[in-house]
Amino acid sequence: MSVVEAIAQQIGSENVILDEEERLFFAHDVFRAGKTPVAVVRPGSVSELAEVVRLAYESGTPIVTRGGGASYTDAYAHMEDGGITIDSSRLNRIEISEANATVTVEAGVTWARLREAVLAKGFKTPFWGSYSGLFATVGGGTSNNAISHGKGAASDCVLCLEVITGKGELLRTGSALSEGTAPFSRHYGPDLTGVFTGDCGALGIKARITLPLVKAPPAFAAASFAFTEFENLHACFREIALEDLVEENFGLNATLQQGQLGKADTSAKVEMAGKIVKQSGLVKGAAKLARMAASGEQAIATAPFAGHFIVEGADQAEADAKIRRVKRIGARFGTEIPNSVPEVVRAMPFAPFHNILGPKGERWLPCHALLAHSEVVPFNCALQALFEEERAVLERHQVDLGAMFMAVGSTEFVYEPTFYWPDARNRFHERIVEADHLSSLPTYPRSEEAEREVLRIKKRVVELMHKHGAVHLQVGKVYPLAQDHNPAHWALLRALKAELDPKGILNPGSLGI
Repeated sequence: MSVVEAIAQQIGSENVILDEEERLFFAHDVFRAGKTPVAVVRPGSVSELAEVVRLAYESGTPIVTRGGGASYTDAYAHMEDGGITIDSSRLNRIEISEANATVTVEAGVTWARLREAVLAKGFKTPFWGSYSGLFATVGGGTSNNAISHGKGAASDCVLCLEVITGKGELLRTGSALSEGTAPFSRHYGPDLTGVFTGDCGALGIKARITLPLVKAPPAFAAASFAFTEFENLHACFREIALEDLVEENFGLNATLQQGQLGKADTSAKVEMAGKIVKQSGLVKGAAKLARMAASGEQAIATAPFAGHFIVEGADQAEADAKIRRVKRIGARFGTEIPNSVPEVVRAMPFAPFHNILGPKGERWLPCHALLAHSEVVPFNCALQALFEEERAVLERHQVDLGAMFMAVGSTEFVYEPTFYWPDARNRFHERIVEADHLSSLPTYPRSEEAEREVLRIKKRVVELMHKHGAVHLQVGKVYPLAQDHNPAHWALLRALKAELDPKGILNPGSLGI
């Protein structure tokens, strides 16, 4: 009996996908495909998940786990033939403990579903999802250190985990060390919860994740600023981060605001303002839509750089007091502009995956760095010099360069360069982008040469990031984790891999292991 047949006996043949077209789709992330899995399996419980991994271990079959599919770093791409993909979509249970102020979710729960469930009871999690949270899952965000909404990163917000090791064993972290023990604390001896956050599924498959709950503040306020220089944007973000005032912050460069907005026709520009912050054109109501079209759009589209900030408060007076402080800091570095963009993001924090294509249907490929503040401005200067060296190639292939920015806590600054170029769509685009939106976009012929050049330049960008001491989220199979660690650190990581996954079946190649 094959491993696929054995799995079908355990979880039901209806939960084992063998159709070739479906398997080709599941081989794809946002950017490209890996090897096609021989099957896609959908366990419906933690015990079924463990049984799938145990059977894979016994047969030596490589397995990867797919959450919402939002990776662009080959995170769940198979690097060799004969592998199985675990689709976590049926692992979707949510358990809220108001008494313990915790929420425990199975790994396939999306950030949007989690947000809706806890808000219904007046709570939120301190970190509450990535912009792609309609699709992106809590399991995937924990494995890849997601950022965007709320405080810090997903890994900062995790208390306890239930993880399936590469042998099919259930491992618990934090206070939930035995069956029936409440998962309320991350710390009981060494921090094993931290070991499995950011591991890209290479050390264990997330089964259940417990996060803390806090009261959801009922009030918010927002502010936006235009900056003439990148240095001013960075200084503003740093100062605001030091005061720990904001719930959310994000910045945009001129290309996303002027170039991308400028390419859209008049009827699309309001929608585009949401897209450039990884949102679609859904707004809180007609009043906000009119306000955005009448005042915000022009300021957004003409700002060389823009920064957007959202604060929360126990009441509107508290939120207003915080935003006044944000505005005082912002006025030192930039010029206040209408706050339409952050209000749109607050009204619709999760949206369809329109942003995985450009505003005119271009291919999209981001990369990112987390930098120490002392390295941010030097990196930006070096990056602009690199792009100037590549100007002829970029122009030949009509590559547009965007960038997004974010302060994470007081110590980290996210710099996300983004490439857009005319090229053919892939299976992921055709399946995930809403049909009405997709039909409104132009199509392009396949351009393998343009893709090769984008990848070559991206590689140069990543090398430059590392010259400036960068680290990365969602390492996947792209970022050079191995070269950045001292021998003792790397030896420990490899020893953990050998203990937890002795046959090396869990996401082979991820983390560079």
